[in-house]
Amino acid sequence: LTGMNLPSPVISSKNWLRLHFTSDSNHRRKGFNAQFQVKKAIELKSRGVKMLPNKDSNHKNSVLTQGGDAIASDTCPDPGIPENGKRVGSDFRVGASVQFSCEDNYVLQGSKSITCQRVTDTLAAWSDHRPICRARTCGSNLRGPSGIITSPNYPVQYEDNAHCVWVITTTDPEKVIKLAFEEFELERGYDTLTVGDAGKVGDTRTVLYVLTGSSVPDLIVSMSNQMWLHLQSDDSIGSPGFKAVYQEIEKGGCGDPGIPSYGKRTGSSFLHGDTLTFECQAAFELVGERTITCQQNNQWSGNKPSCVFSCFFNFTTPSGIILSPNYPEEYGNNMNCVWLIISEPGSRIHLIFNDFDVEPQFDYLTVKDDGISDLPPLGTFSGNEVPSQLASSGHIVRLEFQSDHSTTGRGFNITYTTFGQNECHDPGIPINGRRFGDRFLLGSSVSFHCDDGFVKTQGSESITCIMQDGNVVWSSTVPRCEAPCGGHLTASSGVILPPGWPGYYKDSLNCEWVIEARPGHSIKITFDRFQTEVNYDTLEIRDGPANSSPLIGEYHGTQAPQFLISTGNYMYLLFTTDNSRSSIGFLIHYES
Repeated sequence: LTGMNLPSPVISSKNWLRLHFTSDSNHRRKGFNAQFQVKKAIELKSRGVKMLPNKDSNHKNSVLTQGGDAIASDTCPDPGIPENGKRVGSDFRVGASVQFSCEDNYVLQGSKSITCQRVTDTLAAWSDHRPICRARTCGSNLRGPSGIITSPNYPVQYEDNAHCVWVITTTDPEKVIKLAFEEFELERGYDTLTVGDAGKVGDTRTVLYVLTGSSVPDLIVSMSNQMWLHLQSDDSIGSPGFKAVYQEIEKGGCGDPGIPSYGKRTGSSFLHGDTLTFECQAAFELVGERTITCQQNNQWSGNKPSCVFSCFFNFTTPSGIILSPNYPEEYGNNMNCVWLIISEPGSRIHLIFNDFDVEPQFDYLTVKDDGISDLPPLGTFSGNEVPSQLASSGHIVRLEFQSDHSTTGRGFNITYTTFGQNECHDPGIPINGRRFGDRFLLGSSVSFHCDDGFVKTQGSESITCIMQDGNVVWSSTVPRCEAPCGGHLTASSGVILPPGWPGYYKDSLNCEWVIEARPGHSIKITFDRFQTEVNYDTLEIRDGPANSSPLIGEYHGTQAPQFLISTGNYMYLLFTTDNSRSSIGFLIHYES
């Protein structure tokens, strides 16, 4: 639509309509003013409202349609299932209806039931949008014995200037309330969650904790049969928020604080005066309090400790793992760590790198055949490229890790196994892939296949155990399965992932995907996960095959729709990232 002629009324061919307005750098005009109404298709048709023109690739003035002629359809597209909700009904033919409901602590926004209706002789559409399930309104009065509390819109960002109050009361007045956080991330220093015990909400005399950022106690236990929570946010920069579980417990205790990963606990009673003692598995060091006590105020004297991988250790077991200290969190500065793997004489050692991320050039890991002085190192590694597998010549391997005084990374995760002289080492299973075959003797072969959304970036799909230069080795390297940076996708369904998945995506990406369906078909994409750096790492989606096609939207942070549907048989996606700070990215399913 362009010029000054007033257009005739239009009606969408589906249960959504997008308007795309563009202007150049020259003349300015008054613009336009349009009204819209949501009506059942039959009502609009009976009023003689003009339908949108059929799709015609030669119609230059149309920005709402693209490519291909309309074909008769007796079914509506799959409406999907609301996140945190349920759907009853799988018949999508004209005349059929489906119903929706939400899980506890979520409320339905939209229609409980939608019906597939014929809109024109060639098109069918649902009577309304799929509803969404939102976290219950900001704050509420809750009663035990147990339940879940989430910040508004969780796991999407909570609103600015929020003031939410939850009051929890036990069903048994002789019990108290235990609160544990499963997720917690507020804007540090500006957005707070205050937790108090009974009394008046906001009374400083009853405040137990004021929480912000991402650090929270393992448990919070009330003194009385009531607990209140007060969420306050400022006018900028929201975060994903929190999810907490509450439960009634007997008076006179502090609740079970849990057991640290890679650790053990002595003590199973959590009453006033009871103590718990913690220790770590071999090769791990305990960080925090070795012993904590349940105090009279129902709070433990400290959080449970954590178990951090030691910087020096000798491994003598036939298999195990080696982690950078504090993995998967960032390792420290000025580290100088040494690990020895000592196997039985006559055997060899195999290393598989599961993850690797250290500061390029300045922090590095060196792997050596120990005790064999005339051999060069098996490898020296830096940066964030995951190294290939290694096999030693002897029965002792030495690993040395050094970091400088600045800039650290996630570190590394390495699995080791030992094997005999007359067999090949266990080749392992590629991350994001599968292996077929479990015999590793001379002449044996195994094959590999990458999972949906991943492609082979190096190595071979099939390898054989052979004799080469007097050594028993695999004929080729194990493949690496990685999420590609873009591609032309023509399958009827599939998965799109950012490079680096399931870890954080990489910096400085510029990835283009074009999804192509058969002529006469549309494309539906569904967001199962979405989280990027707000404002800087962006996913752009266009309704067509190129970066000049009509823009559907640009998404970043945690703000993304549940699904999108193209008007033609192409959809274009562009994911760009800057050179700092990344996140989990996205998991998108597409289907035609």
